[in-house]
Amino acid sequence: MLQYILRRFILVIPVIVFISIIVFYIIQLPPGDFVSSYAAKMSAAGEVMTQHDIDVMRANLKLDQPWFIQYLDWMKNIVLHFNFGYSFSYNKPVTAVISQYMALTLIVSLVTMLFTYGIAIPIGIYCAVRQYSIGDYIFSAFGFLGMATPHFLMAIILMYLSYVYFGDPLLGLFSSDYVNAEWSLGKILDLLKHMIIPVIVIGLANTAELIRVMRGQMLDELNKPNVVTARSKGLSETKILLKYPTRAALNPIVSTIGWSLTSIFTGSTITAIVLNLPIQGPVMYNALLAQDMYLAGTWLLFMSVLTVIGTLISDILLAWLDPKIRTAFRGM
Repeated sequence: MLQYILRRFILVIPVIVFISIIVFYIIQLPPGDFVSSYAAKMSAAGEVMTQHDIDVMRANLKLDQPWFIQYLDWMKNIVLHFNFGYSFSYNKPVTAVISQYMALTLIVSLVTMLFTYGIAIPIGIYCAVRQYSIGDYIFSAFGFLGMATPHFLMAIILMYLSYVYFGDPLLGLFSSDYVNAEWSLGKILDLLKHMIIPVIVIGLANTAELIRVMRGQMLDELNKPNVVTARSKGLSETKILLKYPTRAALNPIVSTIGWSLTSIFTGSTITAIVLNLPIQGPVMYNALLAQDMYLAGTWLLFMSVLTVIGTLISDILLAWLDPKIRTAFRGM
């Protein structure tokens, strides 16, 4: 198992380097750059920049160099100084911009993941064990509804219901009294209250999908020979359920962690705009609009690294759940 983990970890490094090259190249593809976008905004505001001003500004920001020179300089600063560049639109280092929003982004994302897997797995098991029961039909109906309803529409509906029944639409992650306040028990409770709608909206689609996957996998495993043999030996139904079909059915669920991490991060962008959430999604959206290449590139690189790490975690969990994977690795 340790050899398997080490080998998978070593493969992560060249993958991340290759991804960083692709990411930096892609953000250079749209026509223009931050300077041209800035000049267009200035022109719309009634202040015209001359071509000389544009060229000087582009040279000062080192945007007049070829993209691969900019990439090498960017990577050198990251590796040697952990410097991800300078955000032109926010006029501060990229790390300062990201750190300003990262804590709340991680809190929302991790709570959403706990909500997603904590709800989907038990409900999927229940729906398989109680196939075609009233509960199965109810959860299936909610599942299809969750998969079909757009995030922004669900956010608006829940905000409306919250305002009608509780007098508060729960916009943002904090009440006005706690936005700039120091951390305290009251602020934590206020955060938890305001996270109800974002967590439900962001996690509902993934939860509904995973319920269907878990239910289908459990139905395939419930009548396999090892389960029938365990029943014939007199093992309790609960022990049989947890030891054989549930463990096997978790394989496809575990394999989705890699892209579930990024889907929760990126899928929260529209919801964050609608709910006015101070997290990374809207920051990334604005960086792409403004062609703030270092901020956008760092965020895309972070998403890619998160996908690779999630895939690594999935591989490790799959190797732990399925001995055949470890056996196949030893035979290589």
